[in-house]
Amino acid sequence: MKRFNQYKYPYMFIAPALVLLLTFSIIPIIIALVISFTDIDLAGLANYSNIEGVGFDNFMNVFKDPVFLKSMFNTMFYVIIGVPFVVMLAMGAALLLNYGTGWLFKTFRVVYYMPSITNIVAVAVVWGYLYNSHYGLFNHMLSWFGIPAQQWLNDPTLAKLSLILLAVWKSIGLNMIIFLAALQGIPRSYYEAAEIDGASKWKKLLYITVPLLSFATFFVTITTLIGWIQFFEEPLVMTKGGPLNSTMSMALFIYNNGFQLSNFGYAAAGSFVLFIIIIAVTVVQFAVKRKDVEY
Repeated sequence: MKRFNQYKYPYMFIAPALVLLLTFSIIPIIIALVISFTDIDLAGLANYSNIEGVGFDNFMNVFKDPVFLKSMFNTMFYVIIGVPFVVMLAMGAALLLNYGTGWLFKTFRVVYYMPSITNIVAVAVVWGYLYNSHYGLFNHMLSWFGIPAQQWLNDPTLAKLSLILLAVWKSIGLNMIIFLAALQGIPRSYYEAAEIDGASKWKKLLYITVPLLSFATFFVTITTLIGWIQFFEEPLVMTKGGPLNSTMSMALFIYNNGFQLSNFGYAAAGSFVLFIIIIAVTVVQFAVKRKDVEY
């Protein structure tokens, strides 16, 4: 009690955050874990006596479900291709925009950032037109070069790549802002010292800028990775997981089972598998993270 009184003011400051974390994160995770061991559905929600424990059946069945396995493969496909593109393009855009402070550069900052705050439904309408196989803009542009029209959202492989292109376009802006903030925090004296030593622009970029962006790169990588593992909105509004589940992500699989088919226990088991994957990936990211660069 004496120790609590000694540190009561710090405890009071962090108490609201801890209450929110406990209420909206920790408790829902515990409830989802409990639900994953039951057969709860709509009948169970109406009357708890209809709920029965099923042990690990939901977890065993989910790994036998070909749709879930397909969604795991698709999610891995999205992550492996999408995350590097987002990180590299966001860093590249930030480097280009960091060179200038005129109105044109500020305008482009807004242009790049706009997709991040645009409603996904509005985005789906625009990109649905771009990808339309009959009168879409992309197929019209291909016709200029004599290339036949493509089934952007109906071909299993092409549909995955089309969703990745859309998600990359939507993700660049926010991450670009993070890189821009990190770039403007690099002391100018480092570049001046390098110029005195005769360093070229390429060497300044390679030995000063990129190493000092390591923390921002780590932050962008880990948040982007977690976001893409939970890839949901784009396949939901553009393809509904089709064709033939070729764009089904793990998050969309969980949504379909929980809110379309009312298999809450089964969906909770899938969500816990997704949760464990996110935790494992995050731990690996922290384990392989190099020490922060300081000059």
